[in-house]
Amino acid sequence: MSLDADWRADVDAVDAALIDEYQSGFPVESRPFERVAREISAETGVDVDADELLDRVRDLRERGVFRRFGAVLNPPVIGSSTLAAVRAPDDRFDEVAEVINGYRQVNHNYRRDHEWNQWFVVTAGSREKRDEILAEIEARTGCEVLALPMLTDYYIDLEFPVVNADRFARESLDHTDVSATRISEDARGDLSAVEADLLLAIQDGFPLSATPYADVAREIDAPVDDVLAAVERLLADGCIKRIGCVVNHVVTGFTNNCMVVWDVPDDELDERGEAVGSLPYVTLCYHRPRRPDQEWPYNMFTMIHGREAEAVDAKIDELAADHLPFDHERLYSTETLKQTGARYEDLVADGE
Repeated sequence: MSLDADWRADVDAVDAALIDEYQSGFPVESRPFERVAREISAETGVDVDADELLDRVRDLRERGVFRRFGAVLNPPVIGSSTLAAVRAPDDRFDEVAEVINGYRQVNHNYRRDHEWNQWFVVTAGSREKRDEILAEIEARTGCEVLALPMLTDYYIDLEFPVVNADRFARESLDHTDVSATRISEDARGDLSAVEADLLLAIQDGFPLSATPYADVAREIDAPVDDVLAAVERLLADGCIKRIGCVVNHVVTGFTNNCMVVWDVPDDELDERGEAVGSLPYVTLCYHRPRRPDQEWPYNMFTMIHGREAEAVDAKIDELAADHLPFDHERLYSTETLKQTGARYEDLVADGE
């Protein structure tokens, strides 16, 4: 599904502000839409109140511009997560995909134009459970699994403006902030009871109401002040990456994406990763292990999202020429086999 090419023609200044400026930074307070209404009114000169703003968010969600309103959670910080791939034979491709997608802990699966042709993410409550699932997939499909857990996050954020004519993500921006964050494969989140209940309640989004935090507090039977404090803590700890209107980039025209894998000298990884991660057009940049025993020599992953395949290719050429002059391969996504959020019932369980 995608919107008409001219979908932006129906977007006024208030909608544009909601879409492009409130993908993150939504206020953590009892009536957040009231503050956002004041901010947008001041910015646009259009008098809008909280009720109208809520209606607009509901409408944009119905139209498919927004996936949801709420928190973007960070599975590798809360549980144990890994990217994995298999080489599914053409005549068994759908059968292999059905087995992989049958695990609730698998939240993404894509066909990519490569010898390793199915790429999926497994996120579980513990490293042991995660690895048990990978072993089961290998046994049930007969396909060797390439497991590539994230070791360092240089830059991961699919927050970028879409009410524009950018050919690739963030073409209209000058820079992005970046830092190297080590990721533990043994992450367990160390969540309080309120935080665990909160994550379960908000994993599919916040209620679209004037008082979303109070609504969540009632759902989990906790004081609203405790919920607000828990959200602030989870933001500070990185368990929640951001809170806002989560845009559907594919629907809004960013249908071309390419995962590029690079063979970067190990002693240059952090320097190169932070430099590349800070480039506006790079939407994802992270370090994963080499697997020489499986003939996988690559240790850095980048992604670029765009509306035009030619523009994405041109930026990859630029990346290789100016920033990463190393052997690399381009793995284009050709089909979405599964795409859901990580299921936090598994992540907050004790040693599942």
